Amino acid sequence: MTQSVQDRLEFAIALAAKAGALAASMRAGLGRPDAKSPIDFCTEADRAVERLVTEQIRTRFGDAVIGEEYGGAASDSVWVVDPIDGTNEYIHATRRWCVSIAYVRAGVTEVGVIYAASDDRLFSARRGEGAFLNGRRMAVSGLAHGSVPVIEAGWSDRVPIGDYAALLQRLEALGFEFRRHGSGALALAEVAAGLNDGYVELHMNAWDALAGLLLAHEAGGVVNDFLADDGLTKGNLVVACTPEIGDRLMEAARWRS
Repeated sequence: MTQSVQDRLEFAIALAAKAGALAASMRAGLGRPDAKSPIDFCTEADRAVERLVTEQIRTRFGDAVIGEEYGGAASDSVWVVDPIDGTNEYIHATRRWCVSIAYVRAGVTEVGVIYAASDDRLFSARRGEGAFLNGRRMAVSGLAHGSVPVIEAGWSDRVPIGDYAALLQRLEALGFEFRRHGSGALALAEVAAGLNDGYVELHMNAWDALAGLLLAHEAGGVVNDFLADDGLTKGNLVVACTPEIGDRLMEAARWRS
């Protein structure tokens, strides 16, 4: 019998919690991390969590998997996994890391689950059914706080630091406050929960972005079409925010000199 999207959502929720628990249990006693770049690291926990998630998905559904550490190929039915987003934060024993799992069918993200194990926050969404934090429906901020918009602005060394600095200047010119906390997936989930007003990054990989973008969309946010232009395999720009600032944030992110 063909498994439904709802089956996959329920499976992803349970699997994310299991994966987060494994990562948390491995935090003490980690060996020296492998440096993939000066700011991007991989630990044995990243690899162990991805192996767990991949094996369980393939055993249950037989679907393809694309993961940050072991890669994979695109398919009409594919899971996209970041075993630990925010590995540098994980290494430093902060709370800013998470497990991110998305399911994509026929080029559309149908399921997104993010689990922040350090404070037991499980974010989940199914396309068309809303977004939830620990089972309670979420909504973007709507700027109900009455203050200036707060934007998290992610960066990786795939983008020149000068381009990132120019983005920050554009945000400042719009009257936005900005910050960077080290986990793009978790920042996107927090847009959905109304804990920040937007997230922008000039280039993200699919495993960092897809689950969080679905969460933000299902919580009433504005998001860009990440999967356009082969975003699944090449990555893309990411914008997610409360609708009141959507046009301005999109313009700031897409500006080029």
